[in-house]
Amino acid sequence: MSILPIDSGRYGTKEMVEIFREQNKINYQLEIEGATALAQSEIGMIPKDIGKNILVTSKSGKITAKRIKQLEAKSDHDTAALVEALSEKCKAEAKPWVHYGLTSNDLVDTSTSMQMRDALAIIQPKVAKLALLLSKMALKYKNVPAVGRTHGQHASIISFGLKFANWAAEMAKHVERVEEIKKRVLLCKTLGVVGTGSLMGAKALEVQKRVAKKLSLYPAEVTTQIIPRERYAEYVFSLALLGSTLEKIAVEIRNLQRTEIGEVAEYFKEGQMGSSAVPVKRNPTKSERITSLSKLLRSQVHISFENIPHWHERDLSNSANERFTIPMCSILLDEMLEAMIKIIQTLHVDAKKIRENLYVTKGQIFSEFLLKALLNKGIPRFKAYRAVQKVAFLAHDKEMDFIDAVKNDRFISSSLNKREIESIFVPENHFGASLMIINNVNKTVQKTVKKFI
Repeated sequence: MSILPIDSGRYGTKEMVEIFREQNKINYQLEIEGATALAQSEIGMIPKDIGKNILVTSKSGKITAKRIKQLEAKSDHDTAALVEALSEKCKAEAKPWVHYGLTSNDLVDTSTSMQMRDALAIIQPKVAKLALLLSKMALKYKNVPAVGRTHGQHASIISFGLKFANWAAEMAKHVERVEEIKKRVLLCKTLGVVGTGSLMGAKALEVQKRVAKKLSLYPAEVTTQIIPRERYAEYVFSLALLGSTLEKIAVEIRNLQRTEIGEVAEYFKEGQMGSSAVPVKRNPTKSERITSLSKLLRSQVHISFENIPHWHERDLSNSANERFTIPMCSILLDEMLEAMIKIIQTLHVDAKKIRENLYVTKGQIFSEFLLKALLNKGIPRFKAYRAVQKVAFLAHDKEMDFIDAVKNDRFISSSLNKREIESIFVPENHFGASLMIINNVNKTVQKTVKKFI
């Protein structure tokens, strides 16, 4: 029975969680042993039949976590136990060549790279899918005028689709970021005890190059006993950055679902309960979950940066916590992506409420455009500014519609005729470059994600 939520199946997809299962980690390390032996046999370092035997045995499925634990109880060393378990199954003449030229962290670090490789293969298409979904929403709602808010206050008019375009563009950037980190993060290291390839000599780099290709990784340029932890820190940071963008979207959805605003709402299925006590509640629980998990995900960045410094060619100060950081970050982000995709796919957008909210201030949101119209008539900025402010404050105090107060003001009405004033109060006239921006974002998203969908 699992006692940790991260192990319970509550978070992350089955595919993502499976990458970090104990037996799967062992299988990755066995694959490294097999690939290394095969590479060594290809260049004559060890006999070809020996390399083949180690490879076949490593793939046999006969080396289990249970047996490794039995051996580890005696040796108190997990990697040594794995090597011993593999040797047990190899033919007698192959036993001396198992793990030849390797050290524990060749297996540990390279298998972590393999886990990150497979995790990114799950994450990247989901980010691309989310970018497309957001871009489609941007196009769908590009002609819906909405309140643009700064400091929690009504500021000006935007296209409601522009919210989604902002998010879509950033998701497309995350697709690019994930692609860019692969060559720096997904490293293969088979250079032995202190990174010199000492037992394999001058052929060590050729072995590593061949193993890296077999494992779909990149050969490490230089290492100590371990792969530089800047690489892991970049992986964790990149996932946390992506998670923070998801949280940004979630926070906006939560805000827009507030009773006082009511412009969007998460899907609420039949039979769902928002509260055990209040039957009418419809809570944005998925968005809140994303916010909660994002905090935990970001906290791993600090740990991964702390792991960069080591004593000399290595110590164990990073080892224990990395058993948590890499799996947790990958599983948490996977969960957050799954949740956000579901949110966007089923998001209810209330276009009627969006328009109603434009007039909560009785038209004062159009003050920016009134100011512009006066400036275009040649009125000095501060004179025009004071005139608009005076009328706005008067309308607020008297609870008047702003357009009526403007029409009644002698100074403004002497500068602008009735048709000009009424044109200012048409929200669709104030999209600016929004529609062009949305279309440009859609083109960028389509181009960026096409090979990942």
